Amino acid sequence: MGINARPDTMHAWRKHKGNTEPVWEILPVPSTPPDGLLIKLLASGVCHSDQPLLDIEDRLNFNERYILGHEGCGEIVEIGEEISDSRFQVVSKTSTTPKILVTDGIIKFRAAEWLSWLFRAADSQTAPSARATYHSFALLACTMVLVKTDSMQTPAVAAVATDAVTTAYHGITRRAEVKREEIIFLFGLGGLGFNALQIVRHIGARVIVSDLRQEKLDAALALGVPQEDIVPVGTSVQAFVQESGLQGKIDTVLEFVGKHQTFQDAQQIVRLGGKILCVGTLDRTNELDMKNGIRKRLSIIFTYGGQQRDLVEVLDLIARKVIQPQVEIGRLCDFPTVLKALGDGKIRDRVALVSDLVARDG
Repeated sequence: MGINARPDTMHAWRKHKGNTEPVWEILPVPSTPPDGLLIKLLASGVCHSDQPLLDIEDRLNFNERYILGHEGCGEIVEIGEEISDSRFQVVSKTSTTPKILVTDGIIKFRAAEWLSWLFRAADSQTAPSARATYHSFALLACTMVLVKTDSMQTPAVAAVATDAVTTAYHGITRRAEVKREEIIFLFGLGGLGFNALQIVRHIGARVIVSDLRQEKLDAALALGVPQEDIVPVGTSVQAFVQESGLQGKIDTVLEFVGKHQTFQDAQQIVRLGGKILCVGTLDRTNELDMKNGIRKRLSIIFTYGGQQRDLVEVLDLIARKVIQPQVEIGRLCDFPTVLKALGDGKIRDRVALVSDLVARDG
C-alpha cells in the first residue's frame, strides 16, 4: 500500500466495559473533517498504565468502548480543507505529547473518551478514539500542535518519547526542579526510570540507583554510575544509605516504582526539607508516614505527563544522543501478549508496536 493510500477499515484494540481483556476489532477509518487531521500511526508504545485501563471499571466519563494506547508517532496523511496552518504537511512525521493543556496546543493521546470536546470525530462508540494509538489511523483536531521529529529518529523511539521520556523529563526538571548540586536517589530503572537516570546525569547531579534486576544495575554502571552509588540487589536501601554516609544528605528521591516498600524507604532516606517525586504506580495506594513527613517538612510531589516544550527538548536530547531510550519492536496484533510480558517483568525497557499495515509499507 502506498504511503497516501487510505483503506476503508483497520484493526484496533478496544476496551469494552465489563471485560478485562482487550478486544481486537475491525473499525472504519474515520473521514477527515474540514478542521481535522488524519494521522497514520507508525509506532505505538506499550506502558504499565495500559493494564489499569483494562482492570479498573470505576472511571468517570469513559465510553462503553474505546481504543487503547497513549504513546504514538505517525505521519499526516490527510489535512482538512479548513486548515491553513503551514506547519501541517502531508507525510510529516509527528509525535504526540503527553499532557492535556489546550491553551498551549498540547494533547495527550489517551484511550479514554474524556476530552472529546478537543476533537471532531465520528461516533466515538464505533469510530477510533482521537487519542488512542493501538490502531492504524488517528483523527486529530487542528487545535493541537504536533511536534515534528528529527529525520534520524525512528518512529519507535519518537513514540515512547511522548511518555516514557517526556514524563520523566517533566517530573525531574519542572516538578522536582532537580539541580546539579543535589544528591538524588532513584528507585526503578525500567521504561521510565532508565530515561530518568540519563536525564539526571545530563543535569550533572549525583544519583544513587536501586533496582531489583541485576541487568539494570549493570546498565547503570555501563552508563557511568559509580559502583559505590549502586545499591546491590537484595540490600536494604535504608541500610545502604546509612552505611554509605548518605543519611540526611539525599535531597530528592525519584520514585519510579510506587510499591509500598519503595515509598516507605523514600520517606525514611530523604533529608529534612527534602522532596519525593512520585511517578511509579505499581501499588495503587501507598501509606504516608504523617509524623515523619511533618517532622521532616517533606514535599511530596506528584507528576503526570509533560508539556509541549518538554517533548521538544526531549526530542532534541535524543537527537544529540544525550538520552538514548531503549526500545524493543513488537507487532500491534500481539498487544495482549506484550502487555502481559511487560507486567511480568520480562521486558527490559519499553516496547513499541507497529501494525502489519506499517510493516508492509516499510
